[in-house]
Formats: sequence, C-alpha cells, structure tokens
Amino acid sequence: MKFNTKIPKHLKQAYNEELKLYSFCLENKHFSNAWYHLERSHIIGQSYPIEHTYSHWLMLKFGFRQKDTKEVFGQIIRLLVGGWKSFINHVPLGNTGGANVPPLKRMPIPNDIEKLLYIE
Repeated sequence: MKFNTKIPKHLKQAYNEELKLYSFCLENKHFSNAWYHLERSHIIGQSYPIEHTYSHWLMLKFGFRQKDTKEVFGQIIRLLVGGWKSFINHVPLGNTGGANVPPLKRMPIPNDIEKLLYIE
C-alpha cells in the first residue's frame, strides 16, 4: 500500500496558484469563478491529506458564505473522511469535491491538470 504524505513541488505550485485565483475571485465577488478554482484545487490536491482537507475546509467556508446548507453538510461529511482517503491513496480521481457530486464518483480530469498529475 502506498501512503501519500507530501505533495510534489510542481503540484503544490499549481495547487497554490488555484487558491490565489480563488481568493482573487472571492474578493471581487465572482463567486462562480471562485468555486471553479476551488474545484481545481481539490482535483490537484485530493491525493494528499493536507491539501485535500484544506480544499474541503475552504469549500465549507464558501458554503457558509453562500448560505448553502447542502454544501455545508456535504463538506462536513467530506472533511471527516477525505484526508484518510488521501493518505491511503484511495480517492476518486477527478472528483471536484463539491456536495453537488457524489463523493466517490470518478470524473474526467481537465487536460492541463492531467498533464501535471503524470509528471514524475
């Protein structure tokens, strides 16, 4: 069994870039774009416990900000199990992480992110 503990540097850079774009969009009240970048951060970081959990934490905060009860409850559930799934390398790749998609559903990975994921 492979344990994922530390995100590779090139993925961490891409993950942080998505979080910067998320913050910028949020500050400028471009909420759908902000959510888009949160989903991308989730896809990039979902195989690593710290980044995966942090993406869900931001999604939870976003749900509260938007007064979206479904998102808040969905994120609480994901926060309870997501990090463990990352640690044991058992995540549904491509899943965008929101409560609008089943937590275990594999989804297509955007091409630019897919290229990042397969750089060794």
